[in-house]
Amino acid sequence: MALAIATFLFITLLSTKSSAFDSCASTNEDLSVIPVYGKCSPFNTPKPSSWENTVINMASKDPQRLSYLSSLVAQKPNSAPIASGQQVFNIGNYVVRAKIGTPGQLMFMVLDTSSDTGWVPCSGCTGCTSTMFAPNTSSTYGSTECSAPQCTQVRRQSCPAGAPGACFFNQSYGGASSFYATLSRDVLRLGTDVIPNYSFGCINAISGSSIPPQGLLGLGRGSMSLLSQSASLYSGVFSYCLPSFKSYYFSGSLKLGPLGQPKNIKFTPLLKNPHRPSLYYVNLTGISVGRVLVPIAPELLAFDTNTGAGTIIDSGTVITRFVQPAYNATRDEFRKQVKGPFSSLGAFDTCFASTNEAVAPAITLHFTGMDLVLPMENTLIHSSASPVACLAMAAAPTYVNSVLNVIANLQQQNLRILFDTANSRLGIARELCN
Repeated sequence: MALAIATFLFITLLSTKSSAFDSCASTNEDLSVIPVYGKCSPFNTPKPSSWENTVINMASKDPQRLSYLSSLVAQKPNSAPIASGQQVFNIGNYVVRAKIGTPGQLMFMVLDTSSDTGWVPCSGCTGCTSTMFAPNTSSTYGSTECSAPQCTQVRRQSCPAGAPGACFFNQSYGGASSFYATLSRDVLRLGTDVIPNYSFGCINAISGSSIPPQGLLGLGRGSMSLLSQSASLYSGVFSYCLPSFKSYYFSGSLKLGPLGQPKNIKFTPLLKNPHRPSLYYVNLTGISVGRVLVPIAPELLAFDTNTGAGTIIDSGTVITRFVQPAYNATRDEFRKQVKGPFSSLGAFDTCFASTNEAVAPAITLHFTGMDLVLPMENTLIHSSASPVACLAMAAAPTYVNSVLNVIANLQQQNLRILFDTANSRLGIARELCN
């Protein structure tokens, strides 16, 4: 009898440990943030042969992302056809589990801090290729009428003012890709939280290939974002911790609401641009390489609501981009302090023998009220094919409206990034997200 009890307890312990160390499991407190190339990804993405090639491939598509970010100017609603286009670029490097409807239907939605309106592909969608939400099986689903105030808040809505019937709208995403959707409402479940009457686009058709296959969770600052729709639940506060692209077997986490956020954290003010209401602007005042403050003309970093210039924090861009003169000055100072020769690799123009990494200087981003010293893993990318390390930053492309500096997700990895819109501030704290 004693042996049977001991055996039962041993098996139970093994089961508990297996569950506790299931890196793909989502807990009640945290929502897992999953790299699309990771083991826990729901998409058919084979394990990369090398993580640096994955980053290089994703970073090569950043210019289209920057072009999209530069286009996010507040517009008056208008009718527009779905644009055709096959331009592929990186969107959605991280996804989060969500359930929509009653009973809940599991979707892996892209986490996007620069978008507001959420959307998912729906049954019967033309051009959709992945899991689709089935509205007819949800007892709580409903479409939004043209007369509803939400209909005036989606981009390019196609309802004539005051017209009866459902609200349909067209929206571009990533330059050449577009979708046509019905503005809808249903229950959204994130972990154990329930958001009733969540407004989102139920996609009927897509054109182009950059639309996230299972939809998008908009965490921007606009009126249709998750934060705005759940103000009473989350008080305008959320944070995430992104795992390194190297962490194939691990997930990060998304925390919604003020509870459980880090206490020891430094803040910088969030700036608001009424012409680009979705974006999280911060005041980048300077960049240091080692102990040297890089000479950068103030106007290259200055916040300007009219032109959209300034610096934003973005979850969808892969490597940090500075306007070209600011990047060139930073890169040149970095090169001064590291022994060459230098070569290029993909988007990276400052690669050097990794034997010289010991002398590579730290890069510090100076914000109002806060300095962020980037860990070396957020500064350099290494090649597994050769003993080479590269500065993991680049210049903003010159063929777009390159006035934006973008702090991207590779530089945010293994940091807790806290967005507090109620108090207009952004916090950063060290955390091992892996």
